[in-house]
Amino acid sequence: MKEELFDGLNVSRETYDRLATYVDLVERWNPKINLVSRKSLSEIWTRHILDSVQVFRCAENFSHWVDIGSGGGFPGMVCAIMAIEEAPDAKFTFVESDQRKSAFLRNVSRECGANCKVVAKRIGAVDPLNADVLSARALADLGVLLSFCDRHLGDSGVALLPKGVSWKKEVQDAQEEWNFTCDPITSLTEPQAVILKVKGVSRG
Repeated sequence: MKEELFDGLNVSRETYDRLATYVDLVERWNPKINLVSRKSLSEIWTRHILDSVQVFRCAENFSHWVDIGSGGGFPGMVCAIMAIEEAPDAKFTFVESDQRKSAFLRNVSRECGANCKVVAKRIGAVDPLNADVLSARALADLGVLLSFCDRHLGDSGVALLPKGVSWKKEVQDAQEEWNFTCDPITSLTEPQAVILKVKGVSRG
């Protein structure tokens, strides 16, 4: 059973059922709008769902979560589904310029009952969002992401940014232009990958 993936993460049956609904929608929409690669679709529970659940688990108290370059909704939609029970007063904003993917995200939000607003614009064209948490997955290198953090994070906000094996070099390169603190949290799904917990972003 897929529930075995969530041992130790305390995911309820209700949340699991909502995530299963989401997976079904991804599988149905994917042939039309390519939400995830065909190869990773067969591993969606580990490659995408669990990978996103662990991002949610890195968050602390928040009322506004912003996910940029949302695509098919990883990690943002998974986090919004988790929040239905665990942070029911929180709102989520997804920024996704692709109109078809935005339509998909709105559909998932309705089907799963998540508290989401989808903004179908380019990230740089969106007014500052004052996020408590900002997430982005497979969108850009860290230096570019920090420019979005600088624009859209609130003063005490935190960015949760999944990064692959080259994360140390990305951090070093970004430090040439940006001031920030960075706590790398080892990924549960890929030992050489991390979730970067970034705070205090300002231009160097």
